[in-house]
Amino acid sequence: MATKRTYDDGCAAAHALDLVGERWALLVVRELLLGPKRFTDLRAGLPHASPNVLAQRLRGLEDAGVVRRRRLPPPAAPRVYELTDWGEELEPVIIRLGRWGARSPSKPESPLGVDSLILSFRTMFDPGAAEELVASYELRMGEDRFWAEVIGGSFEVERGSAEHPDATIEADSATLAELVFGGRSLKEALRSGDITIEGDEAAVERFLTLFPLPEPAELASR
Repeated sequence: MATKRTYDDGCAAAHALDLVGERWALLVVRELLLGPKRFTDLRAGLPHASPNVLAQRLRGLEDAGVVRRRRLPPPAAPRVYELTDWGEELEPVIIRLGRWGARSPSKPESPLGVDSLILSFRTMFDPGAAEELVASYELRMGEDRFWAEVIGGSFEVERGSAEHPDATIEADSATLAELVFGGRSLKEALRSGDITIEGDEAAVERFLTLFPLPEPAELASR
């Protein structure tokens, strides 16, 4: 059992919450959806989780079969955490949960980390907005690199560098979030030097429109 507490309920949803329902557990899964990470990388992605709590959640997720540890080959040979095949099946759950949460009228305006931002692109991608667009991109945020491809109304994004992208976008995650979700002008960000583009600027302009936020949920009046 991944947690000390249990709902003691035969419902499979209740059992799933026994396994991944502790605070930070699903966010650990979120941080691993784009690939393996060292403990220090997980701490950087979850800065408000204490080292002890993070270690506890990792142990619990390992015991549950959601996460595993392995050592990378030499010369560096660090120990990393990664999702098991079963753990990776949580991606659509997190995507749907993120889209549901984005509709909250009380959603706080907190900064997005790098992996959170990339996953928000997967969550909010609108195939209709990408109609007839065929383009590849490299996204650079500090030391992080991601390749993204839009083709046939579909969107793929993975960790790593792109080969011969149509455009390269370099910015911090806060700037890119402002451009995609906050309505900031690309021209203004270019003038201020907060973003650098190589390649097809028109393709970048189009990229920034592909992830519209859903309408907030209407709350019933009391």
